[in-house]
Amino acid sequence: MKSYKEKNIMETYSLFHQTSYELYKRACQVLPGGATHDSRFLNPFPIYVEKASGSKKWDVDGNEYVDYWMGHGALLLGHSRPEIVEAVTKQMAKGTHYGACSELEVEWGELVKKLVPSADKVKFVSSGTEATIMAIRLARSFTGKSKIVKFEGHFHGWHDSVMVGVKPPYDVPASTGIPQAVLDNTLLCPSNDIETLSKILSQDDDISAVIIEPTGGSFVILPTRDGFLQELRDLTKKHNVLLIFDEVVTGFRCSPGGAQEFYNVIPDLTALAKILAGGLPGGAVAGREDIMEYLGFKDSKWNRYKKIYHPGTFNANPLSASAGVTALNIVSTGEDIRKANAIAKYLKEELNKVIDKHGLNWCVYGQFSGFRIMMNYDGDRNPDFESEMWKQDPAKLKKGADPELEKKFRCGMLNHGIDMMPSFALTSSAHTEADVDKTTKAFDLTISMLKNEKLTILES
Repeated sequence: MKSYKEKNIMETYSLFHQTSYELYKRACQVLPGGATHDSRFLNPFPIYVEKASGSKKWDVDGNEYVDYWMGHGALLLGHSRPEIVEAVTKQMAKGTHYGACSELEVEWGELVKKLVPSADKVKFVSSGTEATIMAIRLARSFTGKSKIVKFEGHFHGWHDSVMVGVKPPYDVPASTGIPQAVLDNTLLCPSNDIETLSKILSQDDDISAVIIEPTGGSFVILPTRDGFLQELRDLTKKHNVLLIFDEVVTGFRCSPGGAQEFYNVIPDLTALAKILAGGLPGGAVAGREDIMEYLGFKDSKWNRYKKIYHPGTFNANPLSASAGVTALNIVSTGEDIRKANAIAKYLKEELNKVIDKHGLNWCVYGQFSGFRIMMNYDGDRNPDFESEMWKQDPAKLKKGADPELEKKFRCGMLNHGIDMMPSFALTSSAHTEADVDKTTKAFDLTISMLKNEKLTILES
């Protein structure tokens, strides 16, 4: 048998993950594509995780990883935070679904209202996609107008109204099966382009709202330029159009009150999820009382002609509420946010040093506790380059590198005990300097292996 050093990246990956491969073959018999989330799919097969704690997770083959997925952004506090485990365990014994209201949902809503500046009232749902669905429906109900504007490269869940403009080419929906009549009610605007948005709002009086990921498309991949959010707030007010912040990722990550608190720009409606529920399923919409009133209960005429109908079997279920209350109480101090931000900054610096060592046209950039490895960077990496990333070609930022390179990079990092997506990665307050050191060494070794395999796309 060849030694580890003699094997290439993909051979090593197959050798180290044989049990995952067997599970993948089983999964393909019952799950379309063998995976339950598109981004978890990996060619030739994904890893299957058995347990996780803190900044680490372990797969079914016994491999340990430093994890930078962090539950798709839900785990600012790391895996299995003891306080959350205790709260959920206690609640499990009390019941998982009452089919009735509970004190926990009130406490959870009170915390959201306390922390999020735009939250006059709060309504819980079960996911981020549901939260943006509700926010858009609220905007349409309140204004009586049909259209929305979204920015190219921004992601707001997988429902029909927001599936256009997700990735290049922006005029092609990210999914099939969406009626043109639905697409006609979603107008696209280039990111960071206040002049084009002004023209759109001036020329169409049927626009109910503008929706945006406040820090930029996919959190850190397509950054928002300085000052844009305030310009956006001023412009939407001028045209009497509602402003929706999609804070599914940024909520409780940029600051205890989200991006809106950090930038001091207050939207009319806010979509929340991920950190909101402490690692369990859960989402919410928060916003102005006069808009949120459309979810309330009044006289029969109001109910019939104005009220938004909103059921949802698992809305504010006791398990998610118990985790959410515990997580928001922890996050409210800001300490865990500062820890996650600091370790991300340190990691970016160390990874960029490795890039310099190898002389690659790559860069690592990001903000707060998120970062992205860009493998086709053609800019000048001066000390302030991150603040200028929004000037890069937006389509290039969103498109990513060659798929073969990204696949081999990810498998190479997995071989060395690191699990991250090249396009998007997150730190938590559980990550340590030792994790950074391990990640930096894995990054160095993986790049060396890519070079040894003479991957021509590495030089492009």
